[in-house]
Formats: sequence, structure tokens, C-alpha cells
Amino acid sequence: MTPTPCLNSGKSAITSGKTTASEVKLAKLKGEFVWHTHEDTDELFLVISGQLRIQLRDAGVVLGPGELFVVPRGVEHCPVADEETAILLFEPMGTINTGDAGGAMTKAAEVLS
Repeated sequence: MTPTPCLNSGKSAITSGKTTASEVKLAKLKGEFVWHTHEDTDELFLVISGQLRIQLRDAGVVLGPGELFVVPRGVEHCPVADEETAILLFEPMGTINTGDAGGAMTKAAEVLS
């Protein structure tokens, strides 16, 4: 699978907000997350800094700054960041970060002020 490049505006400010029925989430990751699925929603990952590997059961993709990837609904995946990595996630409001897996890594989004 091939990541999609994203245009870099050169701006350094990062904010969080909502689009119609969607949330924009800023997250910092390090280490392996949990294998999970979002049965009813796609999940868009955009790397701001660092490197993100998204493991899929039959493939995988490695993303660098300015690259994005959409995990289609119903596809099991596991994000991995070997170094601290900043990402933006775009997903429907109320999407649980651990999908169907639940557990200790489940975390509600916090509003930036």
C-alpha cells in the first residue's frame, strides 16, 4: 500500500477542531498500540512529525511527515511509532480510539484550548 502525500503549508501552529460530524484529533504516539477495528467508520491518519507504521493483517504502510493513509472501515490495524510521532486523526465524532478492542489504552479525546 502506498501513503498519500499531503501538501505542507509550512505553518507551525497545530489546532484541534471539528468538521461536520467529524473530529480532528492531535495525538502523540510512541510504541505499539492495540490491534483493533472500527466496524462502521474509516480512520484517516496524517503524520505531522516522526514516522508511523500502520500494520494491517495482510500488508502495512509506513508514513512520514506530510503523508496520510485511510484505514477503511472494518479493517483490523495496529499503529506503531518507534519514535515519538505526532499525528492528526480525522474520524466521526464519538469514535473510540481502540475500536472494538477496548481495554487500558482506551482514552477519550481532550479539547485543546
